[in-house]
Amino acid sequence: MRVGELAEATGVAPRMLRYYEEQGLLTSHREPNGYRSYDDTSVERVRTVRSLIASGLPTRLVRIVLDVEALANAELPPSCSREFAEMMSAELTALEDKIACLTKSRDTVTRYLERTEHGDLVGAAHPA
Repeated sequence: MRVGELAEATGVAPRMLRYYEEQGLLTSHREPNGYRSYDDTSVERVRTVRSLIASGLPTRLVRIVLDVEALANAELPPSCSREFAEMMSAELTALEDKIACLTKSRDTVTRYLERTEHGDLVGAAHPA
């Protein structure tokens, strides 16, 4: 598929897809006419990249996480330097802090809505 088709399938602008490619997060093949061509796995790859970036990971770490996920399918467990493991541990702590903050915000909004005459919206909008 071409960049426009991938953009439509994922909701990501073509310019952003090119950026992902520049950062090593996405790969394409060049057709003889110079157009980029993406395979069917690119849709899921772009969705994964978007999700990781939305969670707060910088693109340099997204690339590493994607590489580690690719190794997960291999027979050998991934290895990394102590420095890298410490960096990933710090990112994990930061993500856990963000999740705690978001959870607190969600709980506050939920409690507020439950106390109003529109408390029925809490369960309707976000079923368990």
